[in-house]
This record gives sequence, structure tokens and C-alpha cells, in this order.
Amino acid sequence: MIAENTQTQMRKGILEYCVLLIISRGEIYASDIIAELKQAKLLVVEGTLYPLLTRLKNNGLLSYNWVESTSGPPRKYYVLTPEGTQILAQLDTTWHELVYAITTAQQGAKPTTEEK
Repeated sequence: MIAENTQTQMRKGILEYCVLLIISRGEIYASDIIAELKQAKLLVVEGTLYPLLTRLKNNGLLSYNWVESTSGPPRKYYVLTPEGTQILAQLDTTWHELVYAITTAQQGAKPTTEEK
């Protein structure tokens, strides 16, 4: 049970970052975001994604365009704003720092030349 809770928290922690990464590649529809997250094994349902997209939009990180659809109502396609691009760059830096920290923890810290 403890491992499952930790795994859930880890996934939630990187979900916003992953959503921004996906949207950074270009205009995208919410169901396509869900499909990509599921393919990446970050299982997400609409009830999780839509509030996140709304929060990101309200924070100025995303905008959207309505696009007419031949198979139904217009669709909302999301794009990053310039501020969203800046935040994503900061999250990229944080992600690389975390990967370094995890790798270092797994391998054990190696003394630097000054420490020898």
C-alpha cells in the first residue's frame, strides 16, 4: 500500500510537466493528450486532465483555439503561451536536476578531486 501511494504521488507530480511537454510540440486536442499520456503509462482520465488544463490556462501557461470539426461540435486545441514555454524550460531544468539526484543516489556519490 505504501509503494502504491508513493507511485501515485510521483505520477501526479510529473503530470503537469508531461502535459506541458506534449502541448509544446504543437496545437493538440485534449483526447490526444490523454492518448499520449496513456501510451506513456501515465494513466489519466478526462476528470483529471480537464481541471489541469483549466488551471494551466488560468495561470497563463496555455491558450486554446476552437477548430470546426466535420464529425461533431468544434474542438478546443491547446497551445503553450510564451509564459508556458518559459515555465516549461524551468521545469526541464528541474527534471534534469532530479534525474541527476536519483542517478547519484542509485550509484552512490563519487568523491570529487577536491575531496580525495
